[in-house]
Amino acid sequence: MRVGVLTGGGDCPGLNAVIRGIVRKGVQEYGYDFVGYRDGWRGPLEGDTVRLDIPAVRGILPRGGTIIGSSRTNPLKHENGIRRIKENLAKQEVDALVAIGGEDTLGVAARLGDEYGIDIVGVPKTIDNDLSATDYTFGFDTAVNIATEAIDRLHTTAESHMRVLVCEVMGRHAGWIALHSGLAGGANVVLIPEQRFDVDQVCAWVTSRFKASYAPIVVVAEGAMPKDGDMVLKDGSLDSFGHVRLSGVGEWLAKEIERRTGKEARTTVLGHVQRGGTPSAFDRWLATRFGLHAIEAVRDGDFGKMVALRGTDIVRVPIAEATARLKTVDPGLYAEAGVFFG
Repeated sequence: MRVGVLTGGGDCPGLNAVIRGIVRKGVQEYGYDFVGYRDGWRGPLEGDTVRLDIPAVRGILPRGGTIIGSSRTNPLKHENGIRRIKENLAKQEVDALVAIGGEDTLGVAARLGDEYGIDIVGVPKTIDNDLSATDYTFGFDTAVNIATEAIDRLHTTAESHMRVLVCEVMGRHAGWIALHSGLAGGANVVLIPEQRFDVDQVCAWVTSRFKASYAPIVVVAEGAMPKDGDMVLKDGSLDSFGHVRLSGVGEWLAKEIERRTGKEARTTVLGHVQRGGTPSAFDRWLATRFGLHAIEAVRDGDFGKMVALRGTDIVRVPIAEATARLKTVDPGLYAEAGVFFG
């Protein structure tokens, strides 16, 4: 059997660990051949491949990014995209695909499997941790660790100057990174997309913190929105999946805090720093296990499924189930952190 592997969407730490797990087990135990499709769905769309064998995956476990490249290419938006993919798979004698990605990449995988009969297994990847049907996605833990370290560093400079520091983190429409890193980093305010925030309340928390002779740290998710207003965006451009470019709420909020409280406020936007660098031990462990179980699903012919973490077990769930809705922060979980606000 020949198996194709692709990594789609935004890069994140742990992608190479998945590729390594798939190839090592697939070659050593099942005798499969592997090809890597370059740059996400662009690879099978254009037939652009690279050979994946054991020498190709040596030493990649601690490396961030992906050795086969990634992109936000949406083949459903290309003329004859599905036909071109099926023709290239047949031409290259690829019997099955392993698609590693988040909501968009796996959404395409679900349609290709369910509607067009392509044999696909999915692996959940996103720093946003917003895929339902799995407890965690790899990449999330590393992103939280990076954000937490940044918040730790911001505390010392905030207190040196007694100013407000606003830290904007990624997450799109889910507040998992903001909540986890904000709580771990001892932030005084955490704002998430799931709960619209009151700017006056944020300013009250900031003022309360100054009264206690501490400089406040505000962690805000890029998709967080004020009660009276719309999402703050840098521009209105859309990607191939119809998503707007997020970011800008941190800078806007810092200006509002400074205007309303008279306290100096500055913004730090972590941006792609959260995606880069070596994966954490947890993400290496989880990504490797996902890779091992994904190739098992291929061996079993259990297509249309995504491997998922449930507790400490790796299970298989329909890809369509995993992409049917976003996994967002439960209000009760957010309320737990409220005791530290202000």
